[in-house]
Amino acid sequence: MLVENKLKVLQDLINGSSQDELIWINGYLSGVISQKNPNPSITGIKSAISKITILYGTETGNAKKIATSLATRAKKTGINAKVVSMDQYRTGDLIKEEYLISIVSTHGEGEPPAAAKKFYDQIHLNGIELKKLKYSVLALGDTSYPLYCKTGEDVDAQFQKMGGSRLVPLQKCDVDFEAASNTWIDDVLQVLNNAGSTAAAVVQPTAKKTSGKKTYQSRVLANINLNDRGSNKETYHIELEAEDIQYQPGDSIGVIPENPVEVVNAILELVGIDDKRTTEYNNEQNLISNLLLKKLNIIYLPERVVNKYAEIVQQEISPSRKDLIDLLTMYPINNALQFHDVINILEPITPRLYSIASSPEGHSGEIHITVAKNNFNINNEIKYGLTSDFLAQLLPDTSLNFYIHPNSQFRLPEEDKDIIMIGPGTGIAPFRSFIAQRDATGASGRNWLFFGEQHFFTDFLYQTEIQNWLGTGVLTKVNVAFSRDQKEKVYVQHKMLTEGEEFFHWLDSGAFLYICGTKLPMSIDVENTLLKIIRKYGNRSQEEAIQYLDDMKEDGRYLKDVY
Repeated sequence: MLVENKLKVLQDLINGSSQDELIWINGYLSGVISQKNPNPSITGIKSAISKITILYGTETGNAKKIATSLATRAKKTGINAKVVSMDQYRTGDLIKEEYLISIVSTHGEGEPPAAAKKFYDQIHLNGIELKKLKYSVLALGDTSYPLYCKTGEDVDAQFQKMGGSRLVPLQKCDVDFEAASNTWIDDVLQVLNNAGSTAAAVVQPTAKKTSGKKTYQSRVLANINLNDRGSNKETYHIELEAEDIQYQPGDSIGVIPENPVEVVNAILELVGIDDKRTTEYNNEQNLISNLLLKKLNIIYLPERVVNKYAEIVQQEISPSRKDLIDLLTMYPINNALQFHDVINILEPITPRLYSIASSPEGHSGEIHITVAKNNFNINNEIKYGLTSDFLAQLLPDTSLNFYIHPNSQFRLPEEDKDIIMIGPGTGIAPFRSFIAQRDATGASGRNWLFFGEQHFFTDFLYQTEIQNWLGTGVLTKVNVAFSRDQKEKVYVQHKMLTEGEEFFHWLDSGAFLYICGTKLPMSIDVENTLLKIIRKYGNRSQEEAIQYLDDMKEDGRYLKDVY
């Protein structure tokens, strides 16, 4: 109970505050209380809420990790927390929910992860009212992408549209999500612990800002095409100077490429603007030439940008992806002034992630990546992937800007554990890091590598290193598949089947299994082969084999980094 003079001060403050200011004060006080008593269960405080549902939608496992952490802490305050993946949740149960916490990541161009797609689509259908729902959403994403955290934003907005009330405002997290997510968990638990005790149970704390990623500028030490003459592919091994840069095997680097100079010059000439002209973008004055070269995506524009361009030039344009120079050529702007409007609809260049192929212990002071030069055909014209083409042309002693993208869901196990690595093509990159790390640290666990490519003589990436590791015993076993060296195509999954009995014995003895490479069709084919091996050599039914694999996932022994 406050003494009279303090009570009067508090009442005067309340009477002179707006509704928004009162909400802020409420959240601020909750935060102060939380800091002074961060774990209510220690002092025996129990929540007035008996149960909550925690939904997660994840691709890499981070959303599940946060959901599990929240559930663990909630149970310590007496809350029964049910944790459910969005792909396992029946949306018809939403009308029964009173307290719902959602944690979801964003992928690609603002898309939900595969496991959340059905849930995401269903909540956007009309007809569901959730007037008794109290909810909070945590959105995971990467601030380097233009549609950062869009899935979480959409879920949060849709819950409100359906009549729900926010417990805590939407929290957006960057790739370094731990600090922001822990603060959000504190806020959610504080609100839940207060719920039911006062009329102001639903608290609106202020949203926390996430910290930005640190960008490094590094010197290129080497850039080598790993494919021999006659190969259908170009795969580059790039070495970067990396003194005092911290990373772990399994991490990636994020690279923001530059657009081709010749394309930028052609655009400037086409619209009649010299390279010294400036414009305002994101409330800052910039050289238009610099924006087009280093900041804005002008290659293979998404349909939403093409549609905005159509509005500017007031013409009908087919809803398909096009380069900016193609739009300017086929649907010209009226004058140079109108190009400033075009600048403002363009989105930032999105970074591309590349698995680190070096080991902090085995390649001290350096970071290596493995880059396949991507090409594709559009209207009978060969086009190259922006970032892979940019990286392929880097010369030694030039510089590259990048950031470290941690991947806590793709880590080496304890040194005495066995590992099986399946990495065709550039999927070999993180496993080169794994093997070099285990070699440098003298890890006692066994290491088995499966690698695949098109041809033995031209496409055996890191062949000499792999053979040396096999010769010294660092690699216990190596199986390689070169799909086009014989009439029938042979892939890594075929090699797995030929080794099926021993493969299952490794798994059943506790080995960790890693897959890296293309999601479709490789990772699906590999997983189907895994189930065949478990069924045959584990003497299990299809359902039991699926459960065996699910148990490996739960134990953290089945890890994927696919794209």
